[in-house]
Parts: sequence; C-alpha cells; structure tokens
Amino acid sequence: MSHVAAKRSRVLVTGATGYVGGRLIPMLLEQGYAVRAASRDASRLQALDRRVERCEADALDEGSLQSALSGVDAAFYLIHSMDSPEPDFQERDRAAAMHFARAAKTAGVKRIVYLGGLGGDGDALSEHLRSRHEVGEILRAEFPGTIELRAAMIVGAKS
Repeated sequence: MSHVAAKRSRVLVTGATGYVGGRLIPMLLEQGYAVRAASRDASRLQALDRRVERCEADALDEGSLQSALSGVDAAFYLIHSMDSPEPDFQERDRAAAMHFARAAKTAGVKRIVYLGGLGGDGDALSEHLRSRHEVGEILRAEFPGTIELRAAMIVGAKS
C-alpha cells in the first residue's frame, strides 16, 4: 500500500496497551495511517500518542465493538484471555472472536489482521496455543477478510 493510500486508511488496534500493540501503533502512525486504539478501560490509553483516537470496547460485548469498528478499513486483533481470572479462557477467546468478526462484518471492515501462535494443527499444543489456533479458525470462518499471522512468544523490554 502506498504512503498516500495509507493516509486515507483508518485502522483499529485492539490490545493497544499490550506489548505488540504498543509497538505497532507508532509504526502505523509513521506510515500515515489514522489510528484508533481500543481497550476495555479507555483510561489505560491515556499515555498513547495524541494523534491516536481512543475508544472503549470489550470484545465480550458485541455492542461495544460497533462504535470502535465504525469507519475502520482494517482492524488488528491482538486480544487474548490468558490473563483472565476465570478458568475457561478458551470460551472467552471463542466468544470474543465471534463477536469481533460479526461486528467487523456489520461495520464494513475490509480486513482483520490476527496475531496467533505457532504450531501445526496436528501438533501437541498447550491449551493456550490450541485456543489461539481456534480463534484464528473462527475469525477466518466468520470474516473471510482475515489474515492470520503466527508468531512465537514475543518477549522484549517491558513485555
């Protein structure tokens, strides 16, 4: 995508307060994208660059996703429920992916970019990696414009 085309594109970054989201946003701004960042708690977004539009959205509440996704060309899905105090994070991951895909479709989003985890579907995967794969399957099935990137554990300063 050319730099001129990027200036007209609005993107949503979910998981904006996480390690990957926190590094992705400055890169998107540098490329000329209009960036909207979403968090379950918008007060956590205060430290972001002033050019970033902030919004509150919870992927477990499909209704809250509509305004976050409105007018967005692409959405980066950096959500996972691993830090959830509830024991069944897989169910939360499934519900969040389904809600997000449906809301993106309704909002007219063109592309979802999902960051999943490594491993083949036939491999002996941890519960976490199985859930990451399942989220990718749900997003691709419900929203054909999904691109899934698979990465190993990402570790860095302040991660």
